[in-house]
Amino acid sequence: MNQHSDPAGNDGRPPVSSTRGRIISAAVELFAEQGFDATSVNQVVARASVAKGALYHHFSSKDDLLFEVYRELVDRQLSGLHDIQRRGLSPAETLRALILDLVCTTAEKAAEAKVFFREGHRLSDANQQRTRRARREMHDAVLGLVAAAQAGGEFSAVASPEMVTFTLFGVINELPVWYQPDGRKRPADIAEELSALLLAALRPAPTAAEPST
Repeated sequence: MNQHSDPAGNDGRPPVSSTRGRIISAAVELFAEQGFDATSVNQVVARASVAKGALYHHFSSKDDLLFEVYRELVDRQLSGLHDIQRRGLSPAETLRALILDLVCTTAEKAAEAKVFFREGHRLSDANQQRTRRARREMHDAVLGLVAAAQAGGEFSAVASPEMVTFTLFGVINELPVWYQPDGRKRPADIAEELSALLLAALRPAPTAAEPST
């Protein structure tokens, strides 16, 4: 699995102790508690214990703040995708590594992902387009991996690349709804099970042994 987490903040995420990190954390809590529309900028700055000017120093609007909640996650996942692609693995092994990374990073940011998937439709058209572009890159990468694995005989054609991609992201997008950080299964366990399940379902059926002569 691509390792993104870094307690020193070297993965590009602002530490929660930073002003920007506190603002994002406060916004996630409030959006989760009462929704995007019902949350005011004043409530965010009060929860984050910062001045309103500090919020507008980092974010131009509440809409941009909601977008940043998602951007940090998708940027980490796109970085993970690019790192995995550079390993030179087979399409099937690349897909497996990508599933591990997607599940673990989504679980790590489950609160943010849950807020975004519930409130993301509130974004402005411009920010909606930005999120769609980022998600399209990830979806296209999975489509390409499945198609390449099928063409090379690693996967059967039991389902189209589109169906496999929709199924995978359907599961991952629902993960923040039911995942419990203090639950019995750790993110790595969930990732291993999901990747094993998907790859087993796509593995070509063994050919019948040739009759002996």
